[in-house]
Amino acid sequence: METHTFHDAALVLIAHGSSLNPGSAAPAYLQAAHLRARGMFAEVCEAFHQQDPPVTGVLRRVSAPRVFVVPMFISEGWFAEQVIPGALGLRNPGDVRFERVQRRGNQVIHYCHPVGSHASMTEVLLARAREVVRQHPFPSLPDPARTALLIAGHGTTYSRGSRESIERQVTLLKERAIYGSVHGLFLEEEPRIAEAWTLPRERNVVLVPFFISDGLHTQEDIPVMLGESEAVVRARLASGKAGWRNPTHRQGKRLWCAGALGTEPVLSDVILERVVEAAAWTQPAAGDTPAAYSTPGHPEVTG
Repeated sequence: METHTFHDAALVLIAHGSSLNPGSAAPAYLQAAHLRARGMFAEVCEAFHQQDPPVTGVLRRVSAPRVFVVPMFISEGWFAEQVIPGALGLRNPGDVRFERVQRRGNQVIHYCHPVGSHASMTEVLLARAREVVRQHPFPSLPDPARTALLIAGHGTTYSRGSRESIERQVTLLKERAIYGSVHGLFLEEEPRIAEAWTLPRERNVVLVPFFISDGLHTQEDIPVMLGESEAVVRARLASGKAGWRNPTHRQGKRLWCAGALGTEPVLSDVILERVVEAAAWTQPAAGDTPAAYSTPGHPEVTG
């Protein structure tokens, strides 16, 4: 990956963020620090949808002639394909599609696809699943071939991309045949998170939330949906512990629940792969309007 040269480019990582949960920004800051230390870019900065520094105005903070914007979102859904490009001024309200490469003055902006829809996220998921059982092996490390791997996502009828990103990873992981079975579960669609105890046949179950940051969904909602009481979850969080005790034994099974994916070291490689991909897209010549160029082979997502 380091063979690619981006010394004339700025990297902008954009995440959701939260005004209520400061930890929500941690993955963006962590991955930006990793990539800054690798010295591949002239500039690396972060911006957020719901906290400072904001998405609006972030492009004015960088001066490099090439700018790569990488959305740290899970799917090609509403936020990554509508809200963020709109806030950056790359997409007008009501547009059916937008150009992912646009010239703005002396800069060329590359709006990358989100990290979560990249095929390499399979490695991030596997790393997270391995890590949680190694950290909590009681009473022993489970055999993956006799373990169910559950990928937990948000799911929503508002954007098909949310579910599709989970289903794609389930398919890829089944093909790898590392785990006894692989299933997708959702907060707002069927099958629900609560079915973690009944859907897999295996006694050992590892659940990995397919979220970038640890926030309300991973720290509170998922543990409660798995059957823990709200009072217990909040007491654990207040004492600095995770909302779920690993592993928890119930209904003849033991279940490990991992943290979100954003702090996995290998995620920085996924970010770089998105940049390399975008660097190959057709670039506009000086004076071109957005309608005069395109990104062949990268269909627009409107969901």
